[in-house]
Amino acid sequence: MAGTNSLENKMLHEDGPAIILIGAQLGENIGKAARAMYNFGLTDLRLVAPRDGWPNPDAIPAAAGADIVLDKARVYDSTAEAIADLNYVYATTARRRDMIKTVVTPRKCAGLMRGYSDIGQKVGLLFGPEKAGLKNDDVALCDAIVSVPLNPSFASINLAQAVIVMAYEWFQTGADQPDHFTPQLGTTPASSEDLQKLFDHMEDELTEAGYFRHDQRRSTMKRNLRNIFKRSELTHEEVSTLRGVVKALATGGGPGWIAEKAELAKKMKDNGRK
Repeated sequence: MAGTNSLENKMLHEDGPAIILIGAQLGENIGKAARAMYNFGLTDLRLVAPRDGWPNPDAIPAAAGADIVLDKARVYDSTAEAIADLNYVYATTARRRDMIKTVVTPRKCAGLMRGYSDIGQKVGLLFGPEKAGLKNDDVALCDAIVSVPLNPSFASINLAQAVIVMAYEWFQTGADQPDHFTPQLGTTPASSEDLQKLFDHMEDELTEAGYFRHDQRRSTMKRNLRNIFKRSELTHEEVSTLRGVVKALATGGGPGWIAEKAELAKKMKDNGRK
């Protein structure tokens, strides 16, 4: 989904988790991981012994503009060095390990990291090489394992996908965007007076057209119609459009069409006299 707006203020989460890639094999994959990070304002990228060295020109096009992440990336010789300044580290892996270590979901992990971050603690996420994943020695350095709930018969996701899942969950713990909203685009919500005029107009025309044929159901039918439009959260402009629709339907096309029909009826009458 393309939605970048260069005019928006940069949203950087300096207190966010460090993303630590162990033995990343392809520069392209590092670039894609950087892109995933920057989608959610993360910029602390740490590389442990990348196979093809660093910097890697293949990372730049794959990062798709997340140059700030690549520029800030730091390289380490070992996992222990990369996490030395962090208070809590989580290992992302789908494989079972022969060790007793707590396993959490990405959402639970994000909540834990947010809590630690809020009190000034530094956190990080460990990701292993594309083919083999993290080694047990790396996992042993972490506080817990993060396991993404996936199809058990096909639980392999690529490096950038793993990063974006974790970055997204982290971002959501601090997001203030509502679960749903409707952009108003400069319109004005319809007032109660607007709606009442629409109801009166519509009901008058429907009465004229014989829609309310059963007196005992008239009140229920009117309430049903009103509820339909009340649920729609109409704008002032939409109410005006609907009133125009009602008018057009009632007049059969407007004054010009009425005059045309009258002229046609007159001609037919005159022809009948001949």
